[in-house]
Amino acid sequence: MRPLVVVGDALLDVDLVGTASRLTPDAPVPVVEDVETRERPGGAALAAVIAARATGREVVLVTPMADDADADRLRALLAGRVRLVEIPATGGTAVKRRVRVGDHSVARIDSGAPVAGLGALPAAAADVVRGAAAVLVADYGRGTTADPAVRSLLTGAGGPIVWDPHPRGADPVPHARLVTPNCAEAARVASLAGMAAGGDGLAAVGARAEALIRHWGVGAVAVTLGARGALLSYGEGAPMVVPATPVTGGDPCGAGDSFAAAAALALADGAVTGEAVAAAVASAGAFVARGGASAWDAVEPDVVAEPGAEGVIARVRAAGGTVVATGGCFDLLHPGHVATLRAARGLGDCLVVCINSDDSVRRLKGPSRPLVTATDRARVLEALEFVDAVVVFDEDTPAEVIGRLRPDVWAKGGDYAGADLPEAAVLRRWGGQAVVLPYLDGHSTTALVERSRV
Repeated sequence: MRPLVVVGDALLDVDLVGTASRLTPDAPVPVVEDVETRERPGGAALAAVIAARATGREVVLVTPMADDADADRLRALLAGRVRLVEIPATGGTAVKRRVRVGDHSVARIDSGAPVAGLGALPAAAADVVRGAAAVLVADYGRGTTADPAVRSLLTGAGGPIVWDPHPRGADPVPHARLVTPNCAEAARVASLAGMAAGGDGLAAVGARAEALIRHWGVGAVAVTLGARGALLSYGEGAPMVVPATPVTGGDPCGAGDSFAAAAALALADGAVTGEAVAAAVASAGAFVARGGASAWDAVEPDVVAEPGAEGVIARVRAAGGTVVATGGCFDLLHPGHVATLRAARGLGDCLVVCINSDDSVRRLKGPSRPLVTATDRARVLEALEFVDAVVVFDEDTPAEVIGRLRPDVWAKGGDYAGADLPEAAVLRRWGGQAVVLPYLDGHSTTALVERSRV
């Protein structure tokens, strides 16, 4: 199997994580105490490690490396994870140190020359790039992508190129398959090139993407939009927008590297560009949900890869979040349902909706129901942005499915305030809580059916 090759600027990232409960007497800045130092690969090195965790392919990192203690620490972090092909370099190792209090950064301290001086490319660099299934160029603005020898090397790449640009970096090579700027990077390059398009609405982003394709001479541009997902343009026609799944919390540092790495891996596996961008959006969201760059070497529980409700619940629990569930027939989705579901999702970090099977609905509502099959009811519910998963159960009550999913909160819509909900006894087994949500008066499936008969 041919390798994925990452070419770009490797950095050493250091988080100095502590606590803060007071300000200094001489300035309104926090005093950070009990500091713990956490080192990890950064830049192209982080992109390579992320890719290696997601694939059975060999991942090779081609990057300038200085001869100093920080470079030695970076080599140690990469050992056993990716194969390193070093380009001799001067200027010292670039180090980014974030001072963090809990989940928030309060300062960043950078060291190392802004631009590295590159020596001669080793023969191994040409060999791995020519034999690559795909190449990811992770530009972090230290001059690697502007080096004539590196650019010449990339023209002979054996597979498609995904180029993750940087504001201080060089333009992508013209034959790159996909370029992945974020919204700010795309706007900056478009402005420098005289392509005026104000705002960050989809129309403006799409216009910039089309202009950048012409400016760079590349195959496609996917502008990453953070929580909004990504917009993919081929330079003409309607762009494709891939929405992101909402993520609560998490460290967004490294999300762009995760996006680009996933896109490159998908192309290496034979995906078309649109499929690669869709996979990249999903991967970036999952990366942030797992803790982002701060959790780069965390051991993932086996259940994280499970599909459906179990996988959603496992991911939320692994991140320390709150699991909310609710249930019902949801035969004809109406504003009352929507209001209750939206309110339920606001109680935690995911919402699992448990719906009665067709047989269960018939036993509860009579032989004329349901009006909509369980399969179609589930599809409609899953399409709602505030529903994370749907489970169909065949019993008359959701007690069994609640016991299996073990949510932290069971939300019920309707006029039950003050009543002892039958589900409460099940939830008490593990400390879960049953709650009642206000119900939108005048809306019910039964009422809709009766009105349709008049």
